[in-house]
Amino acid sequence: MAQQAVARHAVSIRLACTAFGISETCYRYQAKLSDDNVLIAEQLIDLTEENSDWGFGLCFSYLRHVKSHCWNHKRVYRIYCELALNLRIKPRRRLKRHAPEPLKEPIRENQVWSLDFMHDQLSDGRKFRLLNVIDDYRREGLVIEAGFSLPAIRVIRALNQLLEYREKPLVIRCDNGPEFISHEFVRWATEHGIRIEHIQPGNPQQNAYIERYNRTIRYSWLSKHLFDTLDEVQDYATNWLWHYNHERPHQANKGRPPLMAA
Repeated sequence: MAQQAVARHAVSIRLACTAFGISETCYRYQAKLSDDNVLIAEQLIDLTEENSDWGFGLCFSYLRHVKSHCWNHKRVYRIYCELALNLRIKPRRRLKRHAPEPLKEPIRENQVWSLDFMHDQLSDGRKFRLLNVIDDYRREGLVIEAGFSLPAIRVIRALNQLLEYREKPLVIRCDNGPEFISHEFVRWATEHGIRIEHIQPGNPQQNAYIERYNRTIRYSWLSKHLFDTLDEVQDYATNWLWHYNHERPHQANKGRPPLMAA
């Protein structure tokens, strides 16, 4: 209104500002476009197109800790919202459940490893399984083993290969699947001085770290791609595991990838 008064009625800027109760600084202010905003927008679009399951937290952590940009989170979030990149999350119906037992949080590396299986199928309908192994301390992914059948012998072989270059854990946490309660697996753990901690049946929250890791695998790549052969699954899993440990931000590590966490 002050600008219209100056333009139409030829009054002075000082008089117009006094009449409408604004400062001359406000009247003369011109917004400054920043080239950084364009760069932020481009990088956010690239991140969300490549990782459609990432929300603002992972995107900002990636830009801050992996790409080492020093942009303020409010600025990045404003551009994130203007681009309408927000994830649409369907609200869940709340169910009354008994309070789960507290999950013991490890305090050092190789204290607790968690194991679990996942299932999917190839393009020709053949079903395959994934054996996932993580270190609970920094949520570091250790092994993703793909196979049509993963009996206890295959599980033991995968763990033996892992122990060739990594210190053995004190505890292995797993469910009560036939592979994990078999005599071969129990005997192998006893020989290596490793304690097996089976969760209570029907309480997957007691193995929450690996369950959350499984969800990340499912939404990051397993449900996005249709593979023709088992070798394609194994190759993709190996490459993704490197990306997860070195580049993917993790909120449990204050926004840093597992191998970059202090």
